[in-house]
Amino acid sequence: MRLPRTLLAIVLAALIAALAGSAGSADAAPSWAPAETAPIHPGTMMYTDGAQCTANFVYTDSAGNVYVGYAAHCAGKGEATDTNGCNVDSVPLGTKVTFTNDGNLASEGTPVGTGTLAYSSWITEKQLGTKDANTCAYNDLALVRVDPADVANVNPSVPGFGGPTGVGTVGDLGSTVYTYGNSSLRLGITKLSPKQGTVIQNEGNGWSHNVATVTPGIPGDSGSGFMNATGGAIGVLSTLQIAPLAGSNGVGDIGKEIAYMQANSSLSGASLVPGTEPFKADLLGAIGGA
Repeated sequence: MRLPRTLLAIVLAALIAALAGSAGSADAAPSWAPAETAPIHPGTMMYTDGAQCTANFVYTDSAGNVYVGYAAHCAGKGEATDTNGCNVDSVPLGTKVTFTNDGNLASEGTPVGTGTLAYSSWITEKQLGTKDANTCAYNDLALVRVDPADVANVNPSVPGFGGPTGVGTVGDLGSTVYTYGNSSLRLGITKLSPKQGTVIQNEGNGWSHNVATVTPGIPGDSGSGFMNATGGAIGVLSTLQIAPLAGSNGVGDIGKEIAYMQANSSLSGASLVPGTEPFKADLLGAIGGA
């Protein structure tokens, strides 16, 4: 049976509107810079009121805004060893954050972009009056909204390793992990940045994982991301541990941290972006390509 002409016109108008809406959504998706030349990426240095940390992964929200993550304590007002978000204040949302790749002990280096603090688990915990000890001690994620003028300079791939492939799980004790630190204490020697390690302990009811790498994360590496053996994003470097193995690192569970953010903040639609480059579980290759 044929559609009446008036009904056909209505159907065609609806189809055109739907197609236009789909095109608009596609246009809103970021266009990433090439991984080999992008100045803002996982591993980029991030300076907040003079304090330096390392970017973990890239995130987007439903409006097309682009964010780079680091640890909430990177924007904290306490000492470097203060990591309990329920006890320590943070700089306010909207605080400027600078991205660089050539920082050293004497300066912050040459900026490659700027952003503003858009989410902090510490601020959210205080607003909610959080009392759970594990959440207070281990929920350590913050997102910085990249200035729209700098979005074209972003790529979500981890240098050397590629990925992440999405949000993953930690797995059993002894599982292999990969990370990329970029502390200014390394004086720009990027071949020291890629690292491989092992999960040695889980604690905090799944909120945190202790990992041991050949060379541990050092001050300035805080905020950097960890991936599992298949490239899944599993954590954010939060602390330098004394026990159970001196020199190991405490890594916050990124799956729990993202879920907390989505449930309790205005960034309910924000999610982690997979890298444009395929993940390679190859430490020597990552070092050689650094």
